[in-house]
Amino acid sequence: MQTISDNNSGAIREIFGRDKALIGMIHCPPFPGAPRYRGAAMDAVYDACMRDAEALVGGGLHGLMIENHGDIPFSKPEDIGHETAAFMSVVTDRIARAVGVPLGINVLANAPIPAFAIAMAGGAKFIRVNQWANAYVANEGFMEGRAAEAMRYRSLLRAEHIKVFADSHVKHGAHAITADRTIEELTRDLAFFDADAVIATGQRTGNTATMEEIEQIGAATHLPLLVGSGVDKSNIVEILKRTNGVIVASSLKKDGVWWNPVDPDRVKAFVEQARPAVEL
Repeated sequence: MQTISDNNSGAIREIFGRDKALIGMIHCPPFPGAPRYRGAAMDAVYDACMRDAEALVGGGLHGLMIENHGDIPFSKPEDIGHETAAFMSVVTDRIARAVGVPLGINVLANAPIPAFAIAMAGGAKFIRVNQWANAYVANEGFMEGRAAEAMRYRSLLRAEHIKVFADSHVKHGAHAITADRTIEELTRDLAFFDADAVIATGQRTGNTATMEEIEQIGAATHLPLLVGSGVDKSNIVEILKRTNGVIVASSLKKDGVWWNPVDPDRVKAFVEQARPAVEL
């Protein structure tokens, strides 16, 4: 079994001051410009994000990931409007000032350039990028890795302190384009293109990678490894034996549904279950 000692905690320790981290998701409501936005006052949108942030941090999570998950259907990177970065920067700044834990940014779909801008403006420590290297066919269509342009943009911002967490074998897509290459090879490409941490995912939101796939990915990289979907209190201990942390979302929402508000009782129960493993 691939264990935590086989991976360097690197960026996880640098950001969180520990070798394993529990990161909660802020699924932002639809922003203006998105199809599901229905004219809600911006303070109501920001307040919804803040309530989730306070519930997650109050329950004991070590950090937060802010994501425009309400903007379904997601645009390709080149079609994302400037308004998305503007609204997410405000959300990030407000949460950063209120909760005092490290923040990450994920702009859907696969948009590291606005993510870097938001992180720089709002004081976030890392971004998540679903397709950093190579290519695949996503819900949004053909999706290419964005590492080259993103790292040049990071240099332009003088934002080298903002780390990149990159998915391996990302969910919500087909990987036929790279089917002649193993998961291990695809994972090594993330480090080759200067990612700072690797994320294993399942097939869709709320679905986790198998323990076998987590171990495959972990064995292929010296970078910190996290699991980024399908984490709940039934599997958190086994996952933390193999990784440096998790990004957890749906299982901490009311009724376990991603679009519902965070349930503080679920957060407390999850953290209590994870505590012995996360403190190893």
